Amino acid sequence: MLEVARRLFYWNGIRAVGVDRIAAEAGVAPMTLYRLFPSKDDLVTAYVERTENDYREWFMKATRADGRSPRDRILALFDELIAQTQPHVSRGCPFLMTLAEYPQSEAGCHRHAVDLKKWTHARMVELVDQLAESQGVAGSAGLADHLILIMEGVYASVQALGAQGPARQARAIAERLLTPEGGSCPTR
Repeated sequence: MLEVARRLFYWNGIRAVGVDRIAAEAGVAPMTLYRLFPSKDDLVTAYVERTENDYREWFMKATRADGRSPRDRILALFDELIAQTQPHVSRGCPFLMTLAEYPQSEAGCHRHAVDLKKWTHARMVELVDQLAESQGVAGSAGLADHLILIMEGVYASVQALGAQGPARQARAIAERLLTPEGGSCPTR
């Protein structure tokens, strides 16, 4: 049921999809769904939580410490981001979409989406600190902020302008930011 809810919520919008449709496409009675998720908000929160866990796993796999330099691990994240945002697999960021549909900070799904964005920023700060250490310079949250803005820009632009629009520039921009001789690296 959660996989059906995930597909429908992501591709059609959370508020546009009713519980009856999810139950029908999952092949279960609506009462069965309501036994597991007493309200649609509970189902939405479970959807966002599952998506959050999958995203964390994706991010950690893309940036795992496997002998690559911190710079290469960050760039690998941007390579994976472009693969993840191709039209046949992506409609944009599910967390940004959740925040747009549920702006109320007390909603469980809103909190999960915000937690994921904070977690992603914290991981980027860690990667930038590792990069700075490897270059013998002080780390900078500013560089992490720049990299996060690029990622968010990919998610925000890909739905309207496609993966071949501005999103295709993400890795090149990140690479320039990560190159100290380029003069734009805010780790100094």
